[in-house]
Amino acid sequence: MSKPVFKYNSNYPSVADLKRKAKKRIPKFAFDYLEGGCNEELNLWRNEFDFKDVHLMPHYLRKHNGVDMSAELFGKRYDAPFGISPIGLQGLIWPNAPEILARAALKHNVPYILSTVSTASIERIAELAQGNAWFQLYHPTENRLRDDILRRLKESQYDVLVVLVDVPSFGLRYREIKAGLSMPPKITINNFIQAAVCPEWGIKTLLHGIPNFATLKPYMTGDLDIKQLGKFMNATFTGRVDADKIAAIRDLWKGKLVIKGVVSEEDAEKVVEIGADGIIVSNHGGRQIDAGESTIKPLKGLAEKFGSKMKIMIDSGLRSGPDIGRSMACGADFTFMGRPFMYGVGALGDEGGDHTISMFKAQLYQVMEQVCCEKLSDFPATLIK
Repeated sequence: MSKPVFKYNSNYPSVADLKRKAKKRIPKFAFDYLEGGCNEELNLWRNEFDFKDVHLMPHYLRKHNGVDMSAELFGKRYDAPFGISPIGLQGLIWPNAPEILARAALKHNVPYILSTVSTASIERIAELAQGNAWFQLYHPTENRLRDDILRRLKESQYDVLVVLVDVPSFGLRYREIKAGLSMPPKITINNFIQAAVCPEWGIKTLLHGIPNFATLKPYMTGDLDIKQLGKFMNATFTGRVDADKIAAIRDLWKGKLVIKGVVSEEDAEKVVEIGADGIIVSNHGGRQIDAGESTIKPLKGLAEKFGSKMKIMIDSGLRSGPDIGRSMACGADFTFMGRPFMYGVGALGDEGGDHTISMFKAQLYQVMEQVCCEKLSDFPATLIK
């Protein structure tokens, strides 16, 4: 098997490099929205740090016939075992970001998850990502809105619905509160000054227009000002998503159903009982509960107990190919990352999605060569327990 060539900008070979560049090109209020975690941001830190405690054993003298990074998930084979996590207000962080990432997902054959509160519509992302588009649902308080979103997803031929359960209330993120970006963004003099020192961001924002919640636009009456929009979001999406609500969606949705935000065995057991197809072990990137544990901590136990009953996926804290390998070694079937792809787009614009996917492919390939994994299912045997 010949070794593939991964082409990406050699000036930015890591997520840390992309993050530094993006920080210079994005206004502070937008970067703080992307970067911030809940309360003291301890769980944000734990998410990344705890991956470093997962170690893999290299095997250098074994026969090795090459690397196959492809992963089968829900009847589709992807070119790599990672996808792009949903992030709200992506177009605020970098203009046209959802479209950039959707195109890259199609090119590289990896999944892209569109958020309910992203700045591109269900229909637009379906057109760009085609069969690689998934959708993350913030469960509405009104069933009529839920049902209409499901109708649009079906008509746009989405195969996978991801129901978010870890937002019974919006997280207290101090960076966003100080910047007036708690949800939705407020335009202040300070934010205007921050935008002025990022001219490329400002020009592209003018060209693409002020970002809005494109998927939700049909459900908003008239032109809402900032205060009215905030009230709409709180009235429409604040509330606990319990097992009964998920069961109702399972009855309505005939595609694959994934529950995102599960970290406990109790919740995972309920997901199995409902008949969902998988979970994403996630703590919302450390944005919802600061007192919780990192996602890599419960992954192994959840995979061992429930891996034969449904697909086990993970996001929150992954920042490299080695982190993807560590996740697979702990039993994950698939992985997702959010912030790294937005760093890529923020740093490199239209080339950011393509670059970041290629970079992760190169990193994962190198890890698989080192530990002598020919396929992803070989990873668990390399875990040092």
